Amino acid sequence: MNTHALRRKRLLALMEPGSVAVLATAPEVPRNSDSDYPYRHDSHFYYLTGFTEPEAVLVLVAPRHDEAPQALLFCREKNAEREIWEGYRHGPDAAREAFGFDAAFPVAALDAEMARLLANVPTLYAPQGRAAQHAQLETQIKRWVDAVRGQSRSGVTAPETHHNLLPLIDEMRLIKDESEQATMLRAATISGQAHARAMRASRPGMHEYEIEAELLYEFRRNGAQAPAYNSIVASGANACVLHYNANNAQTRDGDLVLIDAGCELDGYASDITRTYPVNGRFSAPQRALYELVLAAQDAALQAIRPGQPYQSVHDAAVRVLVQGMLDLGLLDKSGYPTLDAAIAGKDYTRFYMHGTGHWLGMDVHDVGLYRDVRTTGTPSRPLHAGMVLTVEPGIYVRPAPDVPEQYWNIGIRIEDDVLVTNDGYTILSAAAPKTVDEIEQLMQQP
Repeated sequence: MNTHALRRKRLLALMEPGSVAVLATAPEVPRNSDSDYPYRHDSHFYYLTGFTEPEAVLVLVAPRHDEAPQALLFCREKNAEREIWEGYRHGPDAAREAFGFDAAFPVAALDAEMARLLANVPTLYAPQGRAAQHAQLETQIKRWVDAVRGQSRSGVTAPETHHNLLPLIDEMRLIKDESEQATMLRAATISGQAHARAMRASRPGMHEYEIEAELLYEFRRNGAQAPAYNSIVASGANACVLHYNANNAQTRDGDLVLIDAGCELDGYASDITRTYPVNGRFSAPQRALYELVLAAQDAALQAIRPGQPYQSVHDAAVRVLVQGMLDLGLLDKSGYPTLDAAIAGKDYTRFYMHGTGHWLGMDVHDVGLYRDVRTTGTPSRPLHAGMVLTVEPGIYVRPAPDVPEQYWNIGIRIEDDVLVTNDGYTILSAAAPKTVDEIEQLMQQP
């Protein structure tokens, strides 16, 4: 309760005096005529409330002068009959007590209360245009504002200024506190153990979905609520498809298997990729490319420290990868007099076409700007202690006449979850084996 109440207090301090903010959680989503998808709350809403039930709305009222701020929750009422079918509901009274709100109301009272709360308010903060519930909320807001404007003859005014609420919360979420860091370490550790389990279980002839099942088992047996995203288990040429998730092919002796998978624990995501030989031994070409990607990741990690531009992480990985592509014959050295020329030529993007990472937090691709010229004066924002990012260089070699055949259909990515610290970084996902020796030794164990 204290953590979420403090976050609400911080957000209220960023709002204009006398303003009101409104934020709805995610809707339930039907799967078919008689079943919904497993419910998952909205991340912004959960960050400020800790409340995980659907049909809930948070309202914040910023004080004027010496007034006290207000944090109000609208949620489902207690309903003993529905609880028989769907499980426990807090109801307004229990939710107010458990989550530290100043007041709580039935969600059915939202329209009437908002028409009252928005009277004579100069500014309204609300999410704008990122998800389905935001569009629904925009319709509700129009109705509330119209209701307030209907009182204009009585001297009541409606909000004239509307601000997007999400950027304020995004910047708060970008820096993780100690509690968040501990949860993310646990999530990454569970996921790292799941990757190790999958490696130990793998044998030529297994289907990708059988390997995926090992991951899911390890996630759940350690308390994670769900995968943080659709798991990728890609063998052979499938590893050259960046967002492959059919996971139905049969592995063959000599294949590499690329697994990109992570669990969600208590609202926080992990995101780890490992690549390994299904038979337990890297071939010489596989090893050469793997060691190149591992060296690129190490260079990227060395670029992480407070004050360094975010872009420097990617740039460090690219320099190592492009030099390796030149040395291994993937790129023609005769066309480039220098490494810088090869990087500027962009031909390397046929083998490495994505960025080297992203923010990580409640969402697997978490919120927060990567560039902020308004505050830094540079294209790429500086790293700060408390940020968490992935570091995930890769190489993907599809067959082509000008590409050495020994590298055809090899796809490799190595991804870790990394916390920026005061003096550098900490790898949260260290439980996942990563070096060639670690992987081969693990896979030889009975």
